Amino acid sequence: MPELPPELNPPARILLGPGPSNVHPRVYQAMMAPVLGHLDPDFLRIMDETKELLRTVFRTQNEETIAVSGTGSAGMEAAVANLIEPGERAVVCINGYFGERIAEIASRYGAEVMRVEAEWGHIIEPEAVEAALKAAGRTKLVAIVHAETSTGVSQPLADIVRLAHQHDAFLLVDAVTSLAGCQVAVDDWGIDACYSASQKCLSCPPGLAPLTLSPQAGEAVRSRETKVRSWYLDVTLLDNYWGGKRAYHHTAPITMVYALREGLRLAVEEGLEARIARHRRHGEALWAGLEAMGLALHAPEGHRLPVLTTVRIPEGIDDLKLRRALLYEHSIEIGGGLGPLAGKVWRIGLMGHSSSAENVLAVLAALEHELAGQGYRLEKGAGVAAADRVLES
Repeated sequence: MPELPPELNPPARILLGPGPSNVHPRVYQAMMAPVLGHLDPDFLRIMDETKELLRTVFRTQNEETIAVSGTGSAGMEAAVANLIEPGERAVVCINGYFGERIAEIASRYGAEVMRVEAEWGHIIEPEAVEAALKAAGRTKLVAIVHAETSTGVSQPLADIVRLAHQHDAFLLVDAVTSLAGCQVAVDDWGIDACYSASQKCLSCPPGLAPLTLSPQAGEAVRSRETKVRSWYLDVTLLDNYWGGKRAYHHTAPITMVYALREGLRLAVEEGLEARIARHRRHGEALWAGLEAMGLALHAPEGHRLPVLTTVRIPEGIDDLKLRRALLYEHSIEIGGGLGPLAGKVWRIGLMGHSSSAENVLAVLAALEHELAGQGYRLEKGAGVAAADRVLES
C-alpha cells in the first residue's frame, strides 16, 4: 500500500491575482450544509432561489438564466456553442487573451470568424466593429469581453450593442471579471447573452458559470437547424433541468450551488451600487499607491478596471522572483502577464471579498519591500500614504 499523503492543510493566502479571489466566510459556511440529491424538491427550490438571485445581479428578467456546471470557460463555450451553427459568421473582438479564446471556440464550432483586433491594453473602437460588420455581411453574433482580465481594460459597450443590433446580430458579452464588481446591466444595455464565473467578484470557489440569454437569443437556440454540438452544454437540455420539466441532465455540483447562492445573497445584501462603489474606491486607491511608487499602469486612464489592475514591471526587476517573494514571504498572490504581456506586467486583483482597504495597503507595502530588495529606488511609504489618502477621502 503506498504511503498516504498528510492531511490536507493548504496555507492561508491573500488572493490578489486575476482569480480566484478569497472566499467569503459565509460562503464557506454555506458549503458545509448537507448535500441533497440533485432532484430533491428542497434542492430544486434552492436552484430556483439561485436563478432569481442571478437575475438580480445580472439586472435582467431573462427566464433563461442559469449556472452552468463548470468554470467561466464553460460559460463561454456554452454561449458560443448554443448561438453559433456551422457556417454562420461571428465578429469577435480581440484585445486580450480571452477575446482570443472566444475566437478559438467559435472557430471550433464551425463559425466563420471575422476578427476585430486592438493592441492589448486598448479598447475595441466602435468604428472598427462597424467596418467589420459592413465587410462581413450577414452576421449571427458579435462577441466582446467587457472586463479583459489579461490587460485590465474595461470595454465600453453602448456603441457595440447598437452596432450589433443594427446589423441584426446578437451581442455576446464576457462578464467573467466584471459581474458584481462593475456595472453590468443586461436588460438596460440590450445584451443578448452574457456569462460570468463564480470565483471572481462573487467570492465563491471556481466551478460554476452564470449564464443568461435574452428571449430572442433563447428562441434562436430553440429554432436551430442543427443540434448543439456539445451535449453537456446544450442550453435546451440544461433549461429542462434548471426549470420547466426538471428533467435529469447531469448530477449538479450541489455544494457549489449552495456557495453561489450565498455569494449572490451577499452581493444583493450589500447592494449592487454600494458594492460597485467599494470596488471602485479600492481600485483607485491601489492606482494612486502604485503611481506614487513610480510604477506605470498599463491600461489607459478612463478604461481601467477597478477590480483588476495591470502594472508594468520596472526594468531590471525579476518578475518571478518578486512574485515568489510576495507569495512565500507575505502570503500574497498576484498574477503575471499572459501572451504578449508575459514578463511585462503584474496583474493585481481586488475582487469581491478580496477588495478591502486592508488588502490594498498590504499589497503596496509588500511590493515596496520586495522592489527595494531588488534595488528599485522609491520613496519609503509613498505608496501606502497615497492609497491611504484616497481611502480616507
